[in-house]
Amino acid sequence: MSTTEVQSSNAGGLAGIDTVDMSLEVVVIPVADADRAKEFYVGLGWRLDADVHRGDFSLVQLTPPGSGCSIQFGPSLTSATPGSTQSLYLVVSDIDAVRDALLARGVDVSEVFHEGAAGARFEHGASDRVSGPAPDHKSYGSFVSFSDPDGNRWLVQEITTRLPGRIDPAATSFASASDLSSAMRRASVAHGEHEQRTGREDPNWPDWYASYMVAEQAGDELPT
Repeated sequence: MSTTEVQSSNAGGLAGIDTVDMSLEVVVIPVADADRAKEFYVGLGWRLDADVHRGDFSLVQLTPPGSGCSIQFGPSLTSATPGSTQSLYLVVSDIDAVRDALLARGVDVSEVFHEGAAGARFEHGASDRVSGPAPDHKSYGSFVSFSDPDGNRWLVQEITTRLPGRIDPAATSFASASDLSSAMRRASVAHGEHEQRTGREDPNWPDWYASYMVAEQAGDELPT
């Protein structure tokens, strides 16, 4: 799930040493007013998983649609300054659709942009943020950003094709129906080009679609 463009490798080069699965499932963010933050994130359509109050302790947990990782906040969960969390990534398959959805929910979201210089995605208002999506909507290249009421800043990144090694093709899955439909649309366009090249209709198009969608998500060579 990494958002960088360096190919995955065994950490530290420790080939042959068994590793234990470690699933990142919760990130704690600092807020000044838990009720206000809860209202904001519920307003985004995020699932409310927990709203716990026991004496002086309280904890709220929410999960973005299709995400395997949740956020938590509460008055005693972290000593970090409210609003100090910056550039948490939300990965999507259609940056324009997500921006439209955020606007419809009343979120003050940036325009779609891409980087004119490396690192511009992290600098809010930077002059090296170039208006509009990355050329040809290149995977990993298009962004929008928004903040919660405390100033914790979120970075939304469009990824349509994963770099090699990021996804196990034997366990391909899609986070939501919209992600699956977007993948099917891209496969449809590619399959149309495939039929033009071969000059005939392909009766086995479901198999071709499946191969294309799995290869695209895994970052493998696409069928032609």
